[in-house]
Amino acid sequence: MEHSVDDTICAIATPVGEGGIGIVRISGADAVEIAAHVVRPRNQRPLQQLESHRLYLSDVLYPESPLPLREGQGEGHIDEALVVIMRKPRSYTGEDVVEIQTHGGAWILQATCHGLIRHGARMAQPGEFTKRAFLNGRLDLTQAEAVLDTIQATTARSLQAAQSLLRGSLSQEIDTLREGLIHVLAHVEAGMDFAEEDITFIQAAEVQQALTDTQRVVEQLIASYEEGRLIREGIKVAIIGRPNVGKSSLLNALLKLDRAIVSDQPGTTRDVIDESMNVRGVPLRLLDTAGLRQTQDTVEGEGIRRTEDAIAEADVLLLVLDGADGVTDEDRAVFETYGSRRHLLVMNKMDLPESGTFSPLPLGEGQGEGPSQGKGEGPELVKVSARTGEGLDRLTSVIHSICLKEGLEAAPSVLVTRLRHKASLGQAHRSLEEAMRSLERKESGECVALDIRAALDALGEITGAVSTEDILDRIFQYFCIGK
Repeated sequence: MEHSVDDTICAIATPVGEGGIGIVRISGADAVEIAAHVVRPRNQRPLQQLESHRLYLSDVLYPESPLPLREGQGEGHIDEALVVIMRKPRSYTGEDVVEIQTHGGAWILQATCHGLIRHGARMAQPGEFTKRAFLNGRLDLTQAEAVLDTIQATTARSLQAAQSLLRGSLSQEIDTLREGLIHVLAHVEAGMDFAEEDITFIQAAEVQQALTDTQRVVEQLIASYEEGRLIREGIKVAIIGRPNVGKSSLLNALLKLDRAIVSDQPGTTRDVIDESMNVRGVPLRLLDTAGLRQTQDTVEGEGIRRTEDAIAEADVLLLVLDGADGVTDEDRAVFETYGSRRHLLVMNKMDLPESGTFSPLPLGEGQGEGPSQGKGEGPELVKVSARTGEGLDRLTSVIHSICLKEGLEAAPSVLVTRLRHKASLGQAHRSLEEAMRSLERKESGECVALDIRAALDALGEITGAVSTEDILDRIFQYFCIGK
């Protein structure tokens, strides 16, 4: 069935399961009329006459129930509730909204929704409330995405980034860039209109400077993406190495709980274990993986295949060595295969008396402890003991520092956190580059204007000033139904 934005929608807005409070949300032109069939205010006034943005104690009813809650009655009393009407445009969606706050029992909420649907509402689709907020001008697309990021934030830093976007930090930056380009485009097109009168509205050098300034800001935004992504999604860390070097023990020690099975038997870990922790306000996703080695075991082989998938997705690899055994041929094979990726060497089992002396991996000069990766001096080596906890704080600090700039937490800047934004910024950058080339070649104003318009459209896709139904569907499909 084709759904219309003119439909009145309803949904449970609180998580599935039992709770002290459950909320059913209704939005649309007929929200109040439909809710009036289900809600009876205790003050005996019709729901339609209640003031906006005030809570009223009410009874929630199940009119004409096929299974009345009270035997022999045609109207069932479901629960008592607090009800609030938020009349447009002062609501989340920009439409008339009614929220029914009942006790948080699953049956109560489902019965309330069923009563609303019987009187003309339909169930909302995922993200439809927020999509209507966008369509009605209450939010732009970056702010709508920030709503989801706020819900999914797992650390203070990821929440801070989401709230910054929700307050419009990126939107304001994009709007400023678009206003500047519109100003330039207006002058370029005016010059085209009056070309026969030989009137110049703006000099080519001024256009070039304006485009260069815009491109510089676009480049800064693109450069912020990697850190923005890591803050939103978390730093994905794959713990890899040959069997029995203590990868699962290291995971448990970092998490401070027994999440992975630890055994002296090699090959115990058969699947990738994904857990998260908070490191200086940034989510750290730890992936404990199967030991890397040649095997004829079908199940272990599948675990190694999944390990390779996890490695491909990781932002940094922890190549774990056994400080007691020293470097083996299997260690060297792992390093030769994955050493070109961003990684740390982690020497585990430093609590054992025989640990700490081993022949180095074939890395060249300069291997040792210290922030050397990326400077041509070999990877960083961190010594730890999963049993005693020695070196774990340093390990998490080093992971943070090689992925994110120092001092990022204190720097209130605009961050690009989504690939969609980066892709649009990249398209805008290319269009600006083409416009500047046209100026250098002294091509017609139509060519310059065409490229500036393309840059404007690319920037407009970020905030939704330019959008298609396909873009909207991709964005809102990840929302829960009640949001």
